[in-house]
Amino acid sequence: MDKASMQTAILAAKGRLDLSWAALADKLGMSPVWTTSACLGMNSMPAASADKLCEVLQLPAEVSQALQAFPHKHWDKAVPTDPLIYRFYEMINVYGDTIKALIHEEFGDGIMSAIDFSMDISRVADPKGDRVQIVLNGKFLPYRSW
Repeated sequence: MDKASMQTAILAAKGRLDLSWAALADKLGMSPVWTTSACLGMNSMPAASADKLCEVLQLPAEVSQALQAFPHKHWDKAVPTDPLIYRFYEMINVYGDTIKALIHEEFGDGIMSAIDFSMDISRVADPKGDRVQIVLNGKFLPYRSW
């Protein structure tokens, strides 16, 4: 089973069982962000978690094997048209250089890891309309000289 077929099977089972990503992640003892990413094919899942997910979703062993497979992380190079995803491109276009300048000023020349990384998404109540709060937490990796 490939990652695309795995994703289709997981989404169908999740819908059939009326489970949220948060509820599924809770059953695995993992974060909702990481669980969702693995189920959508962008991370590999350890065997015990993959087997547990398949047990919860009543899916066959082939799905567990696909979850455990190392992903090929790719995306379309064109700017996406989905409004929510496009806004991230817009944010990086507007604030990317600012983020880079502030990270370099605080930490020095380097990058923020997307491997040694965590993310949290939460709702923040606001009288003018609820807000989305996204916290990205990546290890700073300085460039080396040799």
